[in-house]
Amino acid sequence: MYINKYFVLCALLFGTVVNSLNAKEPNKPNLVIIHTDEHSFRTLSCYQKLMSEDQAFIWGKGNNVHTPNIDRIADEGAICTRYYASSPVCTPSRASLITGLYPQATGAPKNGDHIRQDIKTFGHILKENGYATSYVGKWHLDGHSKYTFGIKYKAGFSDNTYMMRGGHAPYLRLKKDGTYEGLGDKAAAKHPKEEIIHMTDFFTNKTLEILERDKDQPFCLMLSIPDPHTPDYARPPYNTMYNHMKLKAPVTMSPELQAKKPMWGKSASEDKNEAFKFNATALKQYFGMVKHIDDKVGEILAFLDENKLTENTIIVFTADHGDMFYEHNRRNKGVPYEASAKIPFVIRYPKKVKAGKVIKTAYNNIDFAPTVLGLMGVDTKVPFHGIDTSEDFMNNKDVVEGDRITYFAKTGGWWVAAVDNQYKLVLDKKEKPWLLDIKEDPNELINFYGKEGYKEIGEKLQKELFIQMKKFKEPGLVGNKTPYVSQ
Repeated sequence: MYINKYFVLCALLFGTVVNSLNAKEPNKPNLVIIHTDEHSFRTLSCYQKLMSEDQAFIWGKGNNVHTPNIDRIADEGAICTRYYASSPVCTPSRASLITGLYPQATGAPKNGDHIRQDIKTFGHILKENGYATSYVGKWHLDGHSKYTFGIKYKAGFSDNTYMMRGGHAPYLRLKKDGTYEGLGDKAAAKHPKEEIIHMTDFFTNKTLEILERDKDQPFCLMLSIPDPHTPDYARPPYNTMYNHMKLKAPVTMSPELQAKKPMWGKSASEDKNEAFKFNATALKQYFGMVKHIDDKVGEILAFLDENKLTENTIIVFTADHGDMFYEHNRRNKGVPYEASAKIPFVIRYPKKVKAGKVIKTAYNNIDFAPTVLGLMGVDTKVPFHGIDTSEDFMNNKDVVEGDRITYFAKTGGWWVAAVDNQYKLVLDKKEKPWLLDIKEDPNELINFYGKEGYKEIGEKLQKELFIQMKKFKEPGLVGNKTPYVSQ
């Protein structure tokens, strides 16, 4: 009897050890990235809450968009207030986001370039680590073709069925031969409704289908929505949602300020002395596009909730660059002003990122790949220009504000800009250095370079900028020297 009890006890102990050894590893975190195009951070209410009234409502008091779903990501996670595009243009910024490299190293430093196929993206790395990887929406890293699919180079995304080369028409129409065409609202109205779908709806629907398919395995999905890019058209009912607003031109659009602008801030119309008028109708449509996007973000969040995936899914909302929308008498992007170069970046990961966190440290989207892999616990030997900043997101601080300096530039070495948590130094081949104090002068009108109390700040930014330009082989350098004015 005692012998039998001994064997039973041994069997129980052995079983416990075996079960312990065979226990499943904690679930790998999923990753969902929602990426928009030409998106001003000012149009997200989570950013508006962090700004003074005059900055939150530059188009008139109370005139802006309420984005509760994107806000939810920020409120339940973290929001970054100093996140910049490596270059504030579509193709180079997108190449940097997926590779962690500056544009000059990706093969795609300007719009329409093809990304190099011999470098790894975060898609490759996650695929190698057992993830189902998918990409849906605008790609813009495979030439200038519009509304075409079937891209051979998948960049690490196993499912790129709905990876579209480019295009910003509001509607897609599936033709009889199986290809798509992009249509404006008037052209779309000439076809049966069942043949037409808005791009934001189309790509969100495909995203939800893929999430349903992959929800029982570790997944990574990037949704790239072509809006709120020009031509500034929102589909009904979003196209009339903001008609009641009496919008005003930004104060930086005033004529008396234009003569004082640096050369890198002037638009082509100003160079030609052409009139540039504030278009309130276009801005109302832009607001409608942003609201439409926010509703679609809500559908994705609801899917995660309903499928009990919220806790174990990292969700990111960001963009490739901003939109000036008449600030400094400009439209669109391509300049170092905040509205062009700074991008929205909010992230939620309940398991590791404290809710309500605000990060004021300067980041660059070359940091995205190493940082998100760090958050996911994925080790890699793939080299990056960006750094792993995941500790900033995972620590217990409510506010993170480091003094890190990073830089971004215009393709071809025309200008470069170094930024930290408060200042921005812009160097241009045809302009004296400009030092901007974003805290003191958020409208970016005053050049503090050489002014009392700013000499040390300017020198610090400039020294670090030249170090990084040399390290990352920035095209603005000639040998070990820089052609930028530095006196």
